[in-house]
Amino acid sequence: MPHMRKPNLRENSLRAPSFLVQLVDLALIELTNWRWAWRPMVITGVIAPAFAIVGLGIFARDSGADALAYVLTGNVVLSLLFENQDKVAGHFAFMRLNGILNYFSTLPVRRHALILAVVLSFLLMSLPSLVITVLLGSALLGVPVQLHPIILLVVPVCAISMSGVGSLIGVSVRMPQDVGSVSLLLTFLMLGLGPVMVPPDRLPGVAVFLGRFSPATYAASAMRQALLGPVTGQIAVDLAALLGFTLVTLWLVGRKMDWRQK
Repeated sequence: MPHMRKPNLRENSLRAPSFLVQLVDLALIELTNWRWAWRPMVITGVIAPAFAIVGLGIFARDSGADALAYVLTGNVVLSLLFENQDKVAGHFAFMRLNGILNYFSTLPVRRHALILAVVLSFLLMSLPSLVITVLLGSALLGVPVQLHPIILLVVPVCAISMSGVGSLIGVSVRMPQDVGSVSLLLTFLMLGLGPVMVPPDRLPGVAVFLGRFSPATYAASAMRQALLGPVTGQIAVDLAALLGFTLVTLWLVGRKMDWRQK
């Protein structure tokens, strides 16, 4: 028989799909896996913000329109935290502890394509609950929404930054039962530190200072401008900070994932 030369790794890598093809295929796989569960996800993504809107709105009505605006946009951020950070954290922990990451690591796909595919798929699934939260909150609080076109950039940047934090939790926490607790703790910390749901003049100075290190602070600021107006130069600072958080967390996730492991 003629001698069959085995292709080397360089030849295999040349035949691998492009990064964009990998990203689209992996995102479709993720969306297919969740095709039966997106309806309960919408419900759970709306319940917590709805209760918070009603509860905080009772106290904020006596504080003026500015406080009501913070309640509305803060709960939009809460919806993003529940639907992106929490669920992405649980999903990555599930894949890591059940050998699914091992399986993907044997395929000719890049780790960052998988990370981005998971993040983008949960972003798409979180959009219905986000829209319902905005409409419900606006009606209950009596806060008129004035959408600015920059919302098309603000929503994905905010959601992806939250997903980056969730991804880092999912690949870092050792025990699966700890993922929910760690993510929930970070959710409450990010909501409580900084002017997310409460105006800065009603917070202690130390909380406002610590909030500068939280992506939720910048997400809430960007949401207020994009949803309620006016849009100022601050939004460029907010988006830059969120992109910085995203790049750092996704880089750390890539470092933590043991790719091509045996």
